[in-house]
Amino acid sequence: MSELSSIISASVFVIVIILIMSEKLHLTIAALLGALILIFTHTITLTEAVEFISKSHATLVLFFGVMVLIRSFEPTKIFEYIATKMVIIAKGRGKVLILGIIGITTPICAVLPNATTVMLLAPLIPPLAEEIGVNFVPLLILMVFVANSAGLITLVGDPATFIVGDAINMTFLEYLQKLTLGGIIAVVSVAIVAPILFRKIWNTKFTHLEDLPHPQVNHPRMLILGALIMVFVLTFFVIGDSLAIPISPASVALLGATLALLLAHHSKIDTVHNILRDVDWSTLIFFMSIFVLIGSLEKTGVVSHLSGILALVLGKNIFVGSILLVFVVGILSSVVPNIPLVVAMVPLLKEYLVNVNLVDSSILDPNYTGQLPPEVLPLFYAMMFGATLGGNGTLVGASSNIVAAGIAEQHGKIISFHTFLKYGLPIMTVQLIISSIYIGSFWLFK
Repeated sequence: MSELSSIISASVFVIVIILIMSEKLHLTIAALLGALILIFTHTITLTEAVEFISKSHATLVLFFGVMVLIRSFEPTKIFEYIATKMVIIAKGRGKVLILGIIGITTPICAVLPNATTVMLLAPLIPPLAEEIGVNFVPLLILMVFVANSAGLITLVGDPATFIVGDAINMTFLEYLQKLTLGGIIAVVSVAIVAPILFRKIWNTKFTHLEDLPHPQVNHPRMLILGALIMVFVLTFFVIGDSLAIPISPASVALLGATLALLLAHHSKIDTVHNILRDVDWSTLIFFMSIFVLIGSLEKTGVVSHLSGILALVLGKNIFVGSILLVFVVGILSSVVPNIPLVVAMVPLLKEYLVNVNLVDSSILDPNYTGQLPPEVLPLFYAMMFGATLGGNGTLVGASSNIVAAGIAEQHGKIISFHTFLKYGLPIMTVQLIISSIYIGSFWLFK
């Protein structure tokens, strides 16, 4: 039965990915249907499915909280107001807007998770694009590329990076010293490629600035209180985990969302029903379903089996292994969301190191607090870069991609798998090649 369960689990996962890539089904329906098939074939139980979701509750709660927070302040028209100001400051030049998006997104993603940054900034893009007469979908995709790339600048910029860093007990300072440069290089590569990938927008020039609509900010007093809530949330995103009594980003986001709902209800600028109705439930259900699919692969031993294959292919050559891992994980991350991918890959990589006798079995303990041998660390660095930058490849590769697609859908446009792939495949290829050179440099200059 266990072998049959493994076959069912792997087959369902592959079929779901194919359905998403072919766009035969909406990605949420495909993932949810796959999760339900696993339950109805008794590959996993409903209780186990709920447990798989609960293991990633922090990600789901974070997304939900930020979605509610942003939606609560839509009636103030602040996003339209900022978008108009950005167009005026750029004097209608498309290339300045593109560089502006890169410049604004990068520092924020250095201190906030990239999907959170996309939730905060993406609502600016549709009105901004509308005012200069261009399609907002490429600009949203650009923001996603920058967000994913900038997530490598610090340990907390991308959930996938943090998961791997936490698994090897890496500190914030150690990350800055060893890997931040690689994140900066990744962002620079996006800026270099942008004039080619986004040529039409880069060359756009809106000349009639006086014809732009000039939206007024509504409910300014409520907006000031909302700004205080945002400052509170952003501050505790950064410092919450380091307090004597740690407060997780998910808890902070949920408190911020509750305060925003209270403010909206009390000021009567909107109703709680309207705000919760407009939450992007499709994105949240997609992630829940993906976590169930990945959990099933772990439970049925597919992940453990893959670790044996990894040991066979890589052997003990860490240099070659690290270079290969950048591309292998990068390609996998382009079809599997990088958060569940690294959750599955971390134990796989640790098992591989034990199997080839490079470390002892104590690292398999979830409560392991020691330091890994320096010579094996580049394998984990490769996983960070591969998972994060590989997420730029396709629509389902990273959580921020799915978030952007949800926001586009709310504004009346669909980011199709093929549309994203047209932009994502070139940037992913360039970034993985650069990253492999960067990871390889750890041997050249050690």
